[in-house]
Amino acid sequence: MGKIVSIVNQKGGVGKTTTAVNLAAGVGILGKKVLLVDADPQGNTTSGYGINKKDIYASSYELLIGQAKAENTVKKTLFKNVDIIPASINLAAAEVDLIEKDHREAQLKMALSPLREVYDYIFIDCPPSLGLITINALNASDTVLVPIQCEYFALEGLSQLVASVRQVKRLYNPMLDIEGIVLTMYDARLNLTGQVVSEIKKYFANKLYKSAIPRAVRLSEAPSYGQPIQYYDKRSKGADAYNALAKEFLKKNRR
Repeated sequence: MGKIVSIVNQKGGVGKTTTAVNLAAGVGILGKKVLLVDADPQGNTTSGYGINKKDIYASSYELLIGQAKAENTVKKTLFKNVDIIPASINLAAAEVDLIEKDHREAQLKMALSPLREVYDYIFIDCPPSLGLITINALNASDTVLVPIQCEYFALEGLSQLVASVRQVKRLYNPMLDIEGIVLTMYDARLNLTGQVVSEIKKYFANKLYKSAIPRAVRLSEAPSYGQPIQYYDKRSKGADAYNALAKEFLKKNRR
C-alpha cells in the first residue's frame, strides 16, 4: 500500500513547492511510482510540471469537494514515473465549499484512498496556511515532511506546525507522524545557518535530513520552463541536492 506524505509549512517562500516538485521527480527517477497532488490554490506545482491550467478539466478542487473521482483527476506527466493531480484556480473556494460537508476534514482521505494501491508514494503539496485544505491533507497522510529555510523565524513556525500536527493527530489521525525536516536555501557560510541547525538538532535530531538544499539559481529557473530540476539541468547543484534527498528519503522508507 502506498505511503502518503504531506509537504507542509505555513510560512510561504521556504521552498515547499520546490521540494514537492523535485523530490517527487527524484523518487520517480529512482524507480518508484509517484503521484503528486497539488493542493495549493496558487497551483505552482502544476505549473512546475509544465501543465497548462487552461487544459485542466478535473482538478484537486473537484476531488476535494466530491465532484470527481480520483482516477479522473490524475494526469500523466512527461517525467519518469510521476503522475499529478493538478490544481485549478477554483481550489481557492474549496475551504468555503467544504464547510457545509459532513466529515469535511476527511474528504481528501476518502478521495485518495483508492490510489494507495496504485502508487508507491503520494506527495501532497499543501497551501502555506493551516486551514481546512491542509487539515484534509494531514488527515489523509501517514507523515509530514517540513521544508525549513535557515532563518531565525523558522524555528517559531516549526513549533506552531508541530502543535498543529499534534492536534490533527489527536482529533482525526492518530497514526500521523513527522517524516522529517529538510533544510532549504542552505548556506553553510552563514553563522545563522549553524545556529538554526543546532536548535533543530536539539529537538528533532532524528528527524533532520542530512541532505540540505542550497540556494541555487537553476532551482529558481526550472519552474518557468515547466520542468523539475533533474530534467532542466541534471548537472546542477540543485539537481544533486534533490537526488540526494530522494535517496535518503527512500532509504528511511525501506520497507
